[in-house]
Amino acid sequence: MPARTTIELPQTLHERLKQRSRASGASIRTLVVRALEETYADTGNSAPKAGRPVTGPLIRRKGKLGPRFPVDENPHDLVFS
Repeated sequence: MPARTTIELPQTLHERLKQRSRASGASIRTLVVRALEETYADTGNSAPKAGRPVTGPLIRRKGKLGPRFPVDENPHDLVFS
């Protein structure tokens, strides 16, 4: 049997939740339950979720970048460019 819990939400958060509820067609209860399940999922019994694919550089920095497709295949040039 489900448990009933009462919480007080800040007004701005409640308004955003209502807007998302209207846009998705799901009830506020469904959105809150989904968010809690995703955040506090039992990782011992379920398969790990796949992360987002890497689409950009892992380390962002300023300065000169090495060649994207180097002609010279020297690994030293690739690592220290």
